[in-house]
Amino acid sequence: MNKMIWNKIYKRHTLLKMLVISVIAFSMLMSISGAVPFAYITNAGSNTVSVIDTTTNKVTATVNLESTHFSLEVAAAHGGTKVYLTNPVDNIVSVISTSTNRIIANVPVGVHPRGIAVTPDEKKVYVANSGDKTVSVIDANTNKVTATVNVGIWPRGVSVNPAGTKVYVVNHGSNNVSIINTGTNKITATVNVGQQPSGVAVTPSGKEVYVANSGSHNVPGTVYVIDANTNEVISIIEVGIDPEGIVVDPDGTKVFVTNFFSQNVSVIDTATNTVISTVKVGTYPLGVAVDSNGKKLYVTNLGSSDVSVIDTGTNTVKATVSIEKRPAGVAITQNKKMYKWKLVL
Repeated sequence: MNKMIWNKIYKRHTLLKMLVISVIAFSMLMSISGAVPFAYITNAGSNTVSVIDTTTNKVTATVNLESTHFSLEVAAAHGGTKVYLTNPVDNIVSVISTSTNRIIANVPVGVHPRGIAVTPDEKKVYVANSGDKTVSVIDANTNKVTATVNVGIWPRGVSVNPAGTKVYVVNHGSNNVSIINTGTNKITATVNVGQQPSGVAVTPSGKEVYVANSGSHNVPGTVYVIDANTNEVISIIEVGIDPEGIVVDPDGTKVFVTNFFSQNVSVIDTATNTVISTVKVGTYPLGVAVDSNGKKLYVTNLGSSDVSVIDTGTNTVKATVSIEKRPAGVAITQNKKMYKWKLVL
């Protein structure tokens, strides 16, 4: 009799234990799989970085930089653990840990660093130094410059292909794009593009490269499309006045371009390479980034000191986030961590 009672109690205890553990494991799994990406915004007018929760579109943190650390552009490591800022006044790249939102390193680079990009394996960071016609290559583990590559005049935007084998650098002053082999850190090709190129983005397939050419301030700018296999320009698309920022959505179907003086965003269909929509945003839009599922686009408006959040399904502004003075660059962290569970009862 006592044995039967004990067996019932033991079974109930075991079932309860399994239920509790399952609930805890499920809760933890949900919190990990649903980890929120954050948008990091460099504020050129206040020497700060604003951190926006992309779920609520609320500012959740502000990172204060040193008084002379005037940051412009920003790139996030693909694992979401680090964010890199270019500081053209002090000629450094600042590294922020996203777990603490504190600067963990300042890396000396070339003169007047602007564009910046991280390789997909997070091992290297490429920085365009517009003041001395070079690109600095940073070892992301040691935070040391390991190579310097000579490029064109006033290098600006930087983008790495998904395979991590090529880096595209737009040279604002020489109207071309330098292509760097990441294995050798040597230039393998130079492609002529439009007048005063400012931004560059590579499609997820790595087959096409889109270059925003700012051109003259009173005429529409252009986007050149480069075939990544042949390094030939295969299409030219007219957009707004003074296009600056450019990004491709995760599935490679759309390209978004900020037009600084037109105060809008051009939406390009990559299948036809035509503008299919124009979205009105704030004053003097500059930086642009898209979230990992391609549903939200974040645009920094330098003149109105806010960020426009665009629904990419409808191409309409769904939220406007007020932040610090003169927001410039934007990057969105993407959490790609995976966890394995082993349960022993």
